[in-house]
Amino acid sequence: MIPYSRQSINEEDINAVIETLKGDYLTGGKKVEDFESALCEYLGVKYACVMNSATSALHIAYKSIGLKEDDEVITTPITFAATANTVLMTGATPIFCDVKSDGNINEEKIEALINKNTKALAPVDFGGNPINIDKIKEICKKHQLYLIQDCSHALGSEIDGKKVGSEADIAIFSFHAIKPITTCGEGGAIVTNNKELYEKSKLFRSHGIIKKQVWNSDMIELGYNYRLNDVACALGLSQLKRLNTFIEKRAAIAAYYDEKFQKNPYFSPIKIPLHVKSAYHLYPILLDRSLWCAKEDIFIELQKKGIGVQVHYKPTYQFSYYKNLFGEMKLQNTEEFYKAELSIPCHQEMNMEHAKYIADTLLEILEKHKRCKT
Repeated sequence: MIPYSRQSINEEDINAVIETLKGDYLTGGKKVEDFESALCEYLGVKYACVMNSATSALHIAYKSIGLKEDDEVITTPITFAATANTVLMTGATPIFCDVKSDGNINEEKIEALINKNTKALAPVDFGGNPINIDKIKEICKKHQLYLIQDCSHALGSEIDGKKVGSEADIAIFSFHAIKPITTCGEGGAIVTNNKELYEKSKLFRSHGIIKKQVWNSDMIELGYNYRLNDVACALGLSQLKRLNTFIEKRAAIAAYYDEKFQKNPYFSPIKIPLHVKSAYHLYPILLDRSLWCAKEDIFIELQKKGIGVQVHYKPTYQFSYYKNLFGEMKLQNTEEFYKAELSIPCHQEMNMEHAKYIADTLLEILEKHKRCKT
């Protein structure tokens, strides 16, 4: 099976982990600070606070801006559930905004959802394709809202040469195994240029405890144990050195797909603007409306052929938990995007023979379903 994404571990990564395992500190040591510094340098930000998952990072981001009961956060339903779940964990309410045809939040529909309870916007750079950051920053400034940018798909993405995540009040990154770099399978980070939000993040990350002198410490907030250990950070440091190479490999496969799929009658790839560089966490395609009814069959047939396709994402508001909280909801473009979307493999562990097999097999299966339908 060719998975839609997977980790890439080499001997340098393994040696970095072994060296740390043989050292004095497995957690709370210098590797954590080294990884945070390397992220700051790579992203062009002042502060980074690494955590044991992007979910933890999202939760802490919302806590750091003081999110509480009766507050609202406008976000996208086309994302992993954690983006909205962590809003609920603070007692606040996620408000879902419809998306555009590229899967990113529709910035033209945001302002209609803003009211006196709105505290923040939490958009997602879907698949690694950056949001319209200028327009969203303009909305946040106009309405005095925090911008919590979920960049879990977008480590290494750029707009006009500037790294994604460097312009939000807080940006979140993920180091899950299927992302371009990983920290032992799980991991995440908050990055910011705001020292106050950074200090709050560090405090909440580690039980709300501050050190005073010698053995004395004080707990000044109800915090959590969301720390990332040194072993994970050693792997993250090693992986970060190869991130640009990983993205180049993903981009080369995406470029092959783009050319191969030009003017095909079965689906549309998501076009990446010329001034934008995507990390290509995903390569999504949008099936023609005539094929929506066959999507499940297409999915199963591709899996049987050894192609690990996936769907990103079931709209968050369709989950039973959210229906029980908020009732039935439908956003037109979100619904259509979900019916159309398939993610095909595009990652650094693939080669061009894999890409050719995937492309040829996909087109062959879709042609068969077209014939069956007519």
